[in-house]
Amino acid sequence: MRLVFTPKFIKKYVQAPSEIQRAFDKQSKFLLFNIRYPSLYAKKYDESGDLWQARVNLDWRFYFTIEGDEYRLHDIKVHSK
Repeated sequence: MRLVFTPKFIKKYVQAPSEIQRAFDKQSKFLLFNIRYPSLYAKKYDESGDLWQARVNLDWRFYFTIEGDEYRLHDIKVHSK
């Protein structure tokens, strides 16, 4: 598997605080290693769009789809609780 970043994701990533960027970088390595890695809490977010959600930290999430051998990253944002 490999990561593919959409323009929207890149824009939001650059705007995120540096500690969130570092946390995402760490979590993305876990995603490549194992989508079921415990700290990710990866789950289907939207069945119709096949969109997944995973945890950056307690307050931030990132959203992606699985397309062939790619994790296509669409968004990273504050989690609305």
